[in-house]
Amino acid sequence: MGGFKKVYPFPAIVGQEEMKRGLLLNAINPKLSGVLIRGEKGTAKSTAVRALAALLPEIEVVADCVYGCDPDDITSMCVQCRQRLISGEELPRTRRKMRVVDLPVSATEDRVVGTLDIEKAIKKGEKHFEPGVLAQANRGILYVDEVNLLDDHIVDVLLDSAAMGVNTVEREGVSFTHPANFILTGTMNPEEGELRPQLLDRFGLCVNITGITDPALRVEVVKRRNAYEEDAETFVRQWEAEEEKLRRQIVAAKALLPAVQASDEILFLIAGVAVEMGVDGHRADLVMMKAAKTTAALRGRQEVSEDDVRGSADLALIHRMRRKPFQDLEMDREKLHGVIRGTGHGRSRGQTRTHGNVHRL
Repeated sequence: MGGFKKVYPFPAIVGQEEMKRGLLLNAINPKLSGVLIRGEKGTAKSTAVRALAALLPEIEVVADCVYGCDPDDITSMCVQCRQRLISGEELPRTRRKMRVVDLPVSATEDRVVGTLDIEKAIKKGEKHFEPGVLAQANRGILYVDEVNLLDDHIVDVLLDSAAMGVNTVEREGVSFTHPANFILTGTMNPEEGELRPQLLDRFGLCVNITGITDPALRVEVVKRRNAYEEDAETFVRQWEAEEEKLRRQIVAAKALLPAVQASDEILFLIAGVAVEMGVDGHRADLVMMKAAKTTAALRGRQEVSEDDVRGSADLALIHRMRRKPFQDLEMDREKLHGVIRGTGHGRSRGQTRTHGNVHRL
């Protein structure tokens, strides 16, 4: 490693609990389709993303595969690895840390999706594919800073791949597909322009963050950052036990997630919250359910509770609400909390609810 400075530890980040939770949920369940972190400059957005990658357990990869395929999962392999395995070849293995792949704002579509050599395909019948950013990001974290400044078409491509887990490139009747399973993390400063609502909705979770106003916490930020800059090795070592504890929690949650169940009662609660908050379409309900299940897994439980819904509703809904011009985001948040709080109080008083009045909340 030599001259490389150690990455700032994830548990050492002061405050910003929603941002950390949004990142952890996506690390456990990439099917959440990414997290968008909206906030002013200097609020530890990029620090948190890189810290998450350093925190996550090493992954086993096919040593000579450009996509870093999982040698134990034939269903998610690229065509080449699958063919090698079927022909009886033993795939070479190695372990490595999860990568963070940066997508520059100036990236072209070819740079993102990769390019097909049409001449070779037509003349020789060979598919020659030059991998792009999505290939590098497979089984890693794709980090897009200032995602709101990207071309809308590029954002569409990213969100499609994040949702499908594959990238398909088509040129003049020739197509090539490869795995593109990644944790999509976008950051943006709303002062520099917003994403279109259609694109905003495609991000599974969204976190709105601001600078910390509590003087004691601000002092703690300065102290920790200073200690890290003066002696990164020692500072990182001090947080190793906390990091290992969180790492074990993530591994356990990933293993538990497939077994987590959400009852009809919980599903009606989720649908009711979505209706009451006036969100369009059904993606909000699906994301809320997935986020609540992932929250339950992170907490070590196989059954989703109301508390798990509360713990994930903010992240799943705040960017999907129909907002009037100049409406304060904080008003949305207060309304959401009121809706969920009202639901909880109703149940705590032992009221019997039919499916009809669950929708009214």
